[in-house]
Amino acid sequence: MNYAIPKDPNMLYSYINMMLRDRYSSLEEFCTVSDADIEEIKDILKKEGYTYNPELNQFR
Repeated sequence: MNYAIPKDPNMLYSYINMMLRDRYSSLEEFCTVSDADIEEIKDILKKEGYTYNPELNQFR
């Protein structure tokens, strides 16, 4: 089942971290499978103060 990626930055933050924790070993894998733009996700979350930490595989 393919779910729409949330547009709201706070919902996006929660959704992405949940997917990374539960299903995907990297942001790159998530974006490939979801056909999502990795730079767009990073830009949206960066505006909210979050950056991706590949070692933790989560935005913080």
